[in-house]
Amino acid sequence: MSCTSRTATAYGRRSGPSHDFDTNAISLKPRSTSSKTPHLSQSRVHSAPLTVRPRYVPPFSIQSQQKNTVVINGPINEATVSASARGKAPNPTAGRKDQKSITTFNVAVGSKTISPSASSIQCSTLFRMYFDRGDLPIKMEYLCGGDKIGWTVDIEKLDYSLYLPLFFDGLAETKHPYKTYARQGVTDLLLAGGDKIHPVIPQLILPLKNALSTRNLEVMCTTLKIIQQLVISSDMVGPGLVPFYRQLLPMFNAFKVKNLNCGDEIDYAQKNNMNLGDLIDETLQVLELHGGEDAFINIKYMVPTYESCYLN
Repeated sequence: MSCTSRTATAYGRRSGPSHDFDTNAISLKPRSTSSKTPHLSQSRVHSAPLTVRPRYVPPFSIQSQQKNTVVINGPINEATVSASARGKAPNPTAGRKDQKSITTFNVAVGSKTISPSASSIQCSTLFRMYFDRGDLPIKMEYLCGGDKIGWTVDIEKLDYSLYLPLFFDGLAETKHPYKTYARQGVTDLLLAGGDKIHPVIPQLILPLKNALSTRNLEVMCTTLKIIQQLVISSDMVGPGLVPFYRQLLPMFNAFKVKNLNCGDEIDYAQKNNMNLGDLIDETLQVLELHGGEDAFINIKYMVPTYESCYLN
């Protein structure tokens, strides 16, 4: 039996280890060259990339300046956590939510839009909630000359302390039919208000400020026209707005120089009166003319580039 095993190995018919069935042992013989384990060169071993797991560190710490670190639990839209949980890995779902909330307010410098769109950051206004519930005494009248709102109740019998701030809150709306009802409703209330408007002035400041803060061109121009109509509606409204210039005029100062520069072309849209810079100048002049003797100094404090219309 051993002779047969040696003969088969000599002629190359068996490449693996031969078994001796008499002793049940395995004869250890070298295998062929093709069955040997390939030798890895030293250069190939060193060229393999090494993946190092990043460390999660708390914000505003010395570790956040080191390499291979990831800052977690930042100050924007983050829940308060304990000191022991600050160095742990964040929840992936929470990270996606935080990233979405932060990138929503990213503004591209040099783009045409001066801010994120109003629809992306605007919450549902109180006017929209009342309108959707059907609590407003208005309806739409479709006439041949255009749409017009109709009042289901006599407008002189309305409670101005409730409905006037409510319709002013709708000035920030940009979608139909909310913006149509709000703007025409404010106009009708101011025309029929008279002496009822002055006691409600403190409640109108926050809706006006929110509408101007949308930075939407159409909303801002409409709000400026409403402010002019508000000041002219009663003799007591102009002086009553002077203490609230600090809430209203910062946006005036920011967009006072935003004029349309069309060169030698003709602006056919000037009949719409949607030039923001000119509207701000007109509104400041109306505030000075009807605001009393303290109006100019308060306007000058908030808008330093404004020049008095009395002196020019």
